[in-house]
Amino acid sequence: MGDLFYILRYAVPALVVFLTAWFLLKEFFQQENKRRHADLMSDRMQISLPLRLQAYERLVLLLERMSPNNLIMRVYKPEWSAKELQRQLIKSVRDEYTHNLSQQLYVSPQVWELINQAYEETLGQINALTSSLDEDATATDLSQKILESDLERSATEKAMAYLKSEARKSF
Repeated sequence: MGDLFYILRYAVPALVVFLTAWFLLKEFFQQENKRRHADLMSDRMQISLPLRLQAYERLVLLLERMSPNNLIMRVYKPEWSAKELQRQLIKSVRDEYTHNLSQQLYVSPQVWELINQAYEETLGQINALTSSLDEDATATDLSQKILESDLERSATEKAMAYLKSEARKSF
């Protein structure tokens, strides 16, 4: 019995010290992992934040260039027929869109879906307005028809508003 007390006299404090050290080390390593994760996320943000900001800027520019007023101002030539203006407008919108396809990596799926809708609606309305004109219509006729339509206040504006609100939340 004396030997048991002798062993317990050393074993219990050693067990208490062991459990205390184990608990403290466990907490230390958990905090260290959290700190490393936070540092890693900070490093990622320093790299990705400028890329995301640039993507938002480029997509705003894309939507601005797809808007009717800007599109007509860039592409319009009075000597063209309505069909030639239509081809050039569609080419310009498609070129802008394909140039910015990679930006979808940096924005939410909702933003990219709205940009796709704006793209498709812009092309659809250009085609619809052109088909509503006579065969011998001029570029001036088509440009007036486009500028009078609600094209700018539709999907392009909706996408622009959502894109801006997402950008504000991100930064």
